[in-house]
Amino acid sequence: MFSIIVPTYNNLDYLKLCLKSIKDNSSFDHEIIVHVNEGSDGTKSFLENINQKFTYSAKNEGVCVAFNKAVKKANKKYIVLAHDDMYFCPNWDKVFQTELNKLPADSDFFLSGTMVQPFKSYINLNCGDTIQNFNEQKLLEELPKIKFDDFQGTHWQPSLVPLKTWNKVGGFSEEFYPGTGSDPDLNMKLWREGIRIFKGLSKCKVYHFGSIVTRKYKNHPTIKTESGSKGGKIFLLKWGVTFKFFKKHYLRSDSIYEGELPNPKRNIQFYLELIICKLNFIYLKIFNSKLYK
Repeated sequence: MFSIIVPTYNNLDYLKLCLKSIKDNSSFDHEIIVHVNEGSDGTKSFLENINQKFTYSAKNEGVCVAFNKAVKKANKKYIVLAHDDMYFCPNWDKVFQTELNKLPADSDFFLSGTMVQPFKSYINLNCGDTIQNFNEQKLLEELPKIKFDDFQGTHWQPSLVPLKTWNKVGGFSEEFYPGTGSDPDLNMKLWREGIRIFKGLSKCKVYHFGSIVTRKYKNHPTIKTESGSKGGKIFLLKWGVTFKFFKKHYLRSDSIYEGELPNPKRNIQFYLELIICKLNFIYLKIFNSKLYK
């Protein structure tokens, strides 16, 4: 059915749970491709022992490189981008398949599931923020009670993209090391290719422990500078607008899904906020010219 791409960086216990959840909670058979960054915790040996398909980097190259390398090995028409700290909930793939049946054949689009997380999120449900205190039974009991609408402008994982669409835009941009800012950047590239379907599916759910890998990088200079997110600054220098502006005026993120996205409304608010973006862009051009280096 799908090629599921899972990057991992010394996160073996979470990876095991992720793979098990895909096996236990999928309605169809899928190709899974793991990319191992470094793997000094035994990840590489584990995958070899269970005959799991994977790609490998001897050092941590970040999630953008990881996704790009693993996708090159994909054999299915559609790829699912995921993370190793996600637990796939029952019937996640059936929801994707149902949505695919509604779309025109060979169309370009970006679909995502909905993350259930133990902190502020689309769906807040605390079933544990680590694998040690994860309450799987509580999660499975509470899921049917959750009511949520399909939403507009998604850019999160797990996401489903046609492989041909991914190849059109060249995958993730690797300057966003180790990954901060790469999701909206991918969506901007898709937007500029004329793609207007960015739909979050409320019934396709994963439990996300909350950026376990990113926690390892907290306050690392590749994630943050003294004045904020490095990924955010690279995005602004690359596209001339901020994450926030793009998500608000183009993707219309977090609103209820109503169909293909129209072009942004170019009203007074749009232009005032665009001017602010351009002023910030000029400032970064002058004072942060080394961000890409």
